[in-house]
Amino acid sequence: MTKYKFGKLPPKNDYRTLRFKKYLKADIAQPPASDDVLQRIYANLKVNESDLSTLFPMDANDTLGDCTCAGLAHADTVFNGLIGKQNIMVESDVKDLYSKLGGQGDSGLAMLDVLNYWRNNIVSGDEVLAFVKIHDPKNHELIEQAIYLFGCVYLGFQCQQDVQNLQKPWTQGPLTNDGHCVVAVAYDQKGVTVLTWGQKQKGTWGWWDECVDEAYVLLPPEARNPEFAPGFDFQQLEDDLDNV
Repeated sequence: MTKYKFGKLPPKNDYRTLRFKKYLKADIAQPPASDDVLQRIYANLKVNESDLSTLFPMDANDTLGDCTCAGLAHADTVFNGLIGKQNIMVESDVKDLYSKLGGQGDSGLAMLDVLNYWRNNIVSGDEVLAFVKIHDPKNHELIEQAIYLFGCVYLGFQCQQDVQNLQKPWTQGPLTNDGHCVVAVAYDQKGVTVLTWGQKQKGTWGWWDECVDEAYVLLPPEARNPEFAPGFDFQQLEDDLDNV
């Protein structure tokens, strides 16, 4: 079995972090029963499943504990793909970001530190306007709504013992002392699909409820367009950001 690296440190909490649920308008439509954002990206970029590892590469997460930075890179590819633009962060930029934020070898980083940096700095030519936290990750409807509206959820979880076995869906099991960061890009009644280690991997909702300990929604510049995420009150979010 391939030995991959992890790299997510325990969650950091900041009372100023805004909540995703607050900005969902009362008349927002229910998310569909299932959604696979990758299919939208493939169609927009005129590529197919065989291009997955090119769009979402390993990003050195087999040699460094840089999963938090690799996850950021994958989220950026998702955002660009949704508007028909192919932009893949090069591995050297991912490694430089990891180093710049204090990562060394397997030391890892906190997801909140990575998000705060990206919100205040352009990374590999792209920016994020804001991020909001899903404070109750066990609320599956919020997870589904976030994936449907914004293309992905940037999440962290405590690793179960067989996490490196990518041949079957992840299920709940004995936990290790490792933390990992991935992005979820699809869901259905059985669970979610995430991107990790240059591959896509399914996880059951049981795994999600047992292991996931933080989840964020990242808002790209396109979020200012009401048609990008209908039902999300971005104007209220911007007003609140001015007061944080």
